[in-house]
Amino acid sequence: MSEPLQRTEAWRRARAGKITASRFADVLAVKRDGKPTAARDKYMRELAFERLSGEPMHEVFGKALTWGTEVEQYAREAFELETGLIVEPAEFMVHPGYPFIGCSADGLIGKAGGYESKCPMDEAVHIQTWLEGMPKEHMPQVQGCMFVTGRNWWSFNSYDPRVCERLRLYHQRIDRDEGYIAHLKEALLKFEAELQLMVAELERKSA
Repeated sequence: MSEPLQRTEAWRRARAGKITASRFADVLAVKRDGKPTAARDKYMRELAFERLSGEPMHEVFGKALTWGTEVEQYAREAFELETGLIVEPAEFMVHPGYPFIGCSADGLIGKAGGYESKCPMDEAVHIQTWLEGMPKEHMPQVQGCMFVTGRNWWSFNSYDPRVCERLRLYHQRIDRDEGYIAHLKEALLKFEAELQLMVAELERKSA
């Protein structure tokens, strides 16, 4: 199932109330004692608002987000030129078995691959990626996109046009990890159950 293209009002409404891959890291964010972090609690409240109001949360546009959006096209062109792979535009997609879970992939490649592009405004982040590979904090999103779409691999990319040409584009293939996805699925379903209880409690209090 697919919905409107990204960053349109229709896209924002299609995502409203759904647990999306870009926030899977927040779903997984628990402390050592098993208690949820502030980020996890806040995300659940945001989704409760969207489900009860039928409206998407307001968006905050900072310099980093604006930078990433502006540079993204050049990153994709550089990737296609270097690899010979074609990145097809992606719509918002929901999991076929769990319609409350979705993802907005930056692109799809062929019948089995996907594409995630990061264009960090912080130059040090791009250099660190070259040194150590994809930052761990992106794993929930990348594996989550494979969980939602059923695809087998994803290309993670970091792009910075300010650095010397040979280091502008970093790309790394991430293969589907069934063990990780099983853990992620369990966490997402637990989060959804808690979210439903929160929504029910709010409805009860407002009745």
